[in-house]
Amino acid sequence: MLGKKVPQVTFRTRVRDEAVGGPNPFRWQDVTSDDYFAGKRVVLFSLPGAFTPTCSTYQLPDFEKLFSDFQAEGIDAIYCMSVNDAFVMNAWAKSQNLENVTVIPDGSGEFTRKMGMLVAKDNLGFGMRSWRYGAIVNDGIVEQWFEEEGYSDNCESDPYGASSPQNILENLKALKIAAE
Repeated sequence: MLGKKVPQVTFRTRVRDEAVGGPNPFRWQDVTSDDYFAGKRVVLFSLPGAFTPTCSTYQLPDFEKLFSDFQAEGIDAIYCMSVNDAFVMNAWAKSQNLENVTVIPDGSGEFTRKMGMLVAKDNLGFGMRSWRYGAIVNDGIVEQWFEEEGYSDNCESDPYGASSPQNILENLKALKIAAE
């Protein structure tokens, strides 16, 4: 994965637009990989599903809390991706009171598949989902890679550690020290 360019994908997102009016003032907006990654150094983390226990209790909230620490290490944005649609991702972001982390809906799993991280989670009733991973992406190129161990279809466990915000932040700090 290191040195690999992220896949070129168009994501179908829903954005708030007061001009739409009514109780659900959102409209469709296509956002490309370049829109998210070009000219920025970002943390991308991907997980099996919105509203799932590890993702909702630890990973997403901790990235949100540590955003300023990531900024101090030269990170422009933090993106949370999941093979869920825009409606689910937006509802999850709202329920988590996100202000710093941007959610990216990979509804069809195209980006995840092209990253080589799409796995079957039929044993949990999920269908095809993302394996849990994280990356530092600099101008669309994977600079650092954090993949959970045990990549496989229908994995009996949900490994979590390598892609934790704490681990990624430690690695960023170590890189900075090594470069000095």
